[in-house]
Amino acid sequence: MSRNVWDVVIIGGGVTGCAIARELSRYQISVCLLEKGEDVCSGTSKANSAIVHAGFDAKPGSLKAEMNVLGSRMMPALAEELDFRFRQNGALVLCFSEEEMPNLRELYQRGVDNGVEGLRLLTGDEARKMEPNLSDTVVGALHAASSGIVCPFELTIAFAENACENGVDFRMNTEVKAVRAVESGYEIETDHGVLHAHCVVNAAGVYADAINNMVSERKLSIVPRKGDYCLLDREVGGHVDATIFQLPGKYGKGVLVTPTVHGNLLVGPSATDIDDKDETETTRSDLSDVIQKSALSVKNIPFNKVITSFSGLRAHEAGGDFILGEAQDAPGFFNAAGIESPGLSSAPAIGVRIAGMVAEKLNAAKKADFKPTRRGIVHLAELDVQQRAALIRENSLYGRIVCRCEQISEGEIVDAIHRPVGATSLDGVKRRVRAGMGRCQAGFCTPRTMEILARELNRPMESICKNAPGSELLIGRMKGEDA
Repeated sequence: MSRNVWDVVIIGGGVTGCAIARELSRYQISVCLLEKGEDVCSGTSKANSAIVHAGFDAKPGSLKAEMNVLGSRMMPALAEELDFRFRQNGALVLCFSEEEMPNLRELYQRGVDNGVEGLRLLTGDEARKMEPNLSDTVVGALHAASSGIVCPFELTIAFAENACENGVDFRMNTEVKAVRAVESGYEIETDHGVLHAHCVVNAAGVYADAINNMVSERKLSIVPRKGDYCLLDREVGGHVDATIFQLPGKYGKGVLVTPTVHGNLLVGPSATDIDDKDETETTRSDLSDVIQKSALSVKNIPFNKVITSFSGLRAHEAGGDFILGEAQDAPGFFNAAGIESPGLSSAPAIGVRIAGMVAEKLNAAKKADFKPTRRGIVHLAELDVQQRAALIRENSLYGRIVCRCEQISEGEIVDAIHRPVGATSLDGVKRRVRAGMGRCQAGFCTPRTMEILARELNRPMESICKNAPGSELLIGRMKGEDA
């Protein structure tokens, strides 16, 4: 019988919820994380720009500014501790007219006021010397050396795996229906039963307003802001080396062009406020907007090398800032809400901030045996010939390539399935080892990956999903076929 009374229940398994879970696992308390998807990183955190922002954009004195700068500074050490990809490739914010140069200088000063180090103002020629493919219309640029890129899947999963190893219980496919204050704390009604918690942490992304509004009279309002992206093949991943921004506007930092830590080129996002918090379909108009606007920044982007397009949602709260901390009229209920950009960059610092508040509320002591490190999955394609041979001698599954585009072996997929908070779906495997992320976009490797999932999870092939239940790829077996 599964436990249903906890010191803390976290609602939401995105990068913010998982960062909080990892920090709470440092304390001598019981923690359970609920995620309505089949996996962590299945909502907003799975589809974003993957940028670790330096912190020059947020308004000085705001929580966005504070958390961004702190989180960005934490990222290099975290990458070492938790073994995920991170590269400080720097960023350029472009200005296209002399009339806009005061706005660029204002952005520079904002960064200085926020405590961002390594900022420089450049002429257009200086910027083009750094990035030869920049547009000829660039008259000036802000260079932020501390800006970086990360894999949002790896970051979120690293937090989750380390939290799990330190005692946090993860419950997937579990949707919260109601949260009610009771004498001992809170009663959380889900589609799989009722849990009780002394404290609740609301990290529910675009649904954080709905969760907050169940217990607090101080209502939140979150609008999902959809952004469409184009992902280009690794063949053209070196078109730019730094992350290229345009001067921020009403809807954020504009369309960017950036390499990814895996060597692709990413272009986007658009910015469209929508009503449906689950709508992630790309549209021709938004993708056309991305293509048109990106050409202002970077010349000759080879859009004939696009391998996929996707969209993600940002949780834009009406107040415009992060909402962090205990609700004034709901003791023991903590919000981590309105976490839009720079949310990925801020997640490590938000984790520390919220976990510290919760631990103080519970008067919790630190564990003596907390394990701060985590080792990631071994990636065959990154090993030299001798290392590959040694790994294959140790486990022959690493000698069987399943995903040809990304050179992913059966051994890696099996590891992804059996790790803490392991993969149970095709997308879960993809997030952990990139099987299906290459040029053919899973056209070749899907059947074999499904077979491995079915075998390792001891489930019929018909039950294997792309992501959440309801996304099964097979509807049955042909007459006379053996089960």
